[in-house]
Amino acid sequence: MSTFETYETAWCPGCGNFSLIKCLKTALEELNKSPEEVLMAAGIGQAAKIPQYINANSFCGLHGRSLPPAAAAKIANTKLTVIVSTGDGDSYGEGGNHFIHNIRRNVDITHFVHDNQIYGLTKGQASPTTAEGQVTPTQPFGHIVTPINPVLMALSAGAGFVARGFVGNQEHLVSLMKQAIEYDGYALVDILQPCVSFNKVNTYKYYSDRVYILDESYDATDKAAAMNRAMEWGDKIPTGVLYSVPLDTYHKKHPVLRDHTPLLDRETPMSVITEFMQELV
Repeated sequence: MSTFETYETAWCPGCGNFSLIKCLKTALEELNKSPEEVLMAAGIGQAAKIPQYINANSFCGLHGRSLPPAAAAKIANTKLTVIVSTGDGDSYGEGGNHFIHNIRRNVDITHFVHDNQIYGLTKGQASPTTAEGQVTPTQPFGHIVTPINPVLMALSAGAGFVARGFVGNQEHLVSLMKQAIEYDGYALVDILQPCVSFNKVNTYKYYSDRVYILDESYDATDKAAAMNRAMEWGDKIPTGVLYSVPLDTYHKKHPVLRDHTPLLDRETPMSVITEFMQELV
């Protein structure tokens, strides 16, 4: 089994990110991945520090811009296992447009969203998933904007793999992560991850009282059923694989990429490169 090392973090004691990175490490090791074959990409935020805390290849980019370099890396090198691990603000706020259009492209990358329903790095402003009416340090009279439903949005945009996990059930979360990494195409796992410092509503108890795991009778190939479960939020919150169907990936559709030879392994004559460069002069 390959070993992934994790390092000292700057997270608050009790942060859900501790469980999340532990589950990520376990999932990668159980899949027998090696650090050199994994690329961790992120943007900005507490969750986005994940690539700095685990010994894999890493890319830390601009706020909301984790998906484009992740997709580019996979397009260039299909041998890489590419994982985006970053927050709800970074993924659904600043990165919302990239989120939608990467679903459409269906590049084979895995997207783990640390959904704590708050901006933790900026000390508590409302995020795209913060509930309407919720009081935060920067919305003292209650959040007035309607939150998005990321799993419903992913389903409606055409994602082939959509799941929701909870850091309070690590064994289940590891299983979801492994399934997402092994899925051939874009895979989203929205992970309920309490922020103990700046979100006093969506706590460990809040989720423990509400989350349940979809049982074996649930059909994860039924999109209508998946959308109905995605809209179930309140006294009961379903976790598990909401939807999983095979879809043609970007590589399978693209005539240049279809032969499975990574771009980085292809030789391009300097005469061709020079010709293109001269066109720009």
